[in-house]
Amino acid sequence: QVQLVESGGGLVQAGGSLRLSCASSPSTFSTYIMGWFRQAPGKEREFVAAISRSGTSTAYLDSVKGRFTISRDNAKNTVYLQMNSLNPEDTAVYRCAAARTVAPVTASASAYAAWGQGTQVTVSS
Repeated sequence: QVQLVESGGGLVQAGGSLRLSCASSPSTFSTYIMGWFRQAPGKEREFVAAISRSGTSTAYLDSVKGRFTISRDNAKNTVYLQMNSLNPEDTAVYRCAAARTVAPVTASASAYAAWGQGTQVTVSS
């Protein structure tokens, strides 16, 4: 099973930026669709972004579109989430996940079989 480890979370002031990284075990990384999910205190987990195997297709949660950018570097076995213009509503534990699907991308959590442990993002107002 692919292993995923997130990093890059922390405390940031509203309007600031963070870049999350998700490093995976090297084997077959490019065969996986990669996604980011988040869960805020007292709220359900929600889809944030996903990227296709080649990196040519992406999908975003409406509230982060235009602010967040997902990317991947298959040579480095790493997926990134660049987060700009952060606001307190972005505060959550962010987890990366890997999926195998016929579709280029998917927002369905059930499609993701491997999950990282998460990294905390806290945005102060």
